[in-house]
Amino acid sequence: MEKVVFTSAYLGSVGYYTVMARSGNVLIEQHDSYHKQTCRNRCRILAANGPLDLVVPVEKNRGCKTLMKDVRIDYTTRWQSIHWRSLFSAYRSSPFFEYYQDYFFPFYQRKVDFLLDFNNELHKLIKELLKLRVEMNLTSGYQRSYENAIDLRELFSPNKANRGEEKMQLVFQPYSQTFADKFSFEPDLSIIDLLFNCGPEAATVLSQNKLVLF
Repeated sequence: MEKVVFTSAYLGSVGYYTVMARSGNVLIEQHDSYHKQTCRNRCRILAANGPLDLVVPVEKNRGCKTLMKDVRIDYTTRWQSIHWRSLFSAYRSSPFFEYYQDYFFPFYQRKVDFLLDFNNELHKLIKELLKLRVEMNLTSGYQRSYENAIDLRELFSPNKANRGEEKMQLVFQPYSQTFADKFSFEPDLSIIDLLFNCGPEAATVLSQNKLVLF
């Protein structure tokens, strides 16, 4: 697959990393206007009561649009503690939580000023854990369209209305999930769901997902 342009994502979805793994050459958009209720600052996990969105709060900039690269994380609430407790509660009984928790826990202790930096640091960790051979660069400026790349910005959001299924179809390979005794398989959760449940086999599951671009 040729170069692909993505929006930034907080603990991006299984679909996000499926496409990324097939590309190998990725541009992350940093010059677009920030929009709420997208994967830029939220992910979806499977908790004891069903799918749960985890949202990173950001500082509000009144009166003008803010570029993604300028969005600051808001630490006036204890969101880091809330997110980690949610992850611990949801995945402590999963096969690989104990193995991976020390990699992720520091992200919920230290403060990173900008959302883009926070997302990128998490991405680098996930890339390493999945052993993905992906070259990632940031955009140098905003382009409305791309002639030499597949533009998949805005397609990977927990908000289904923003997912743009008319441009891409993914068929997900089921894998064993925590709370499988309560719920049927929930596709396209955060990549962290796949990692905690499948461990080293996560990359194999990604390769088994079927991807069609229109």
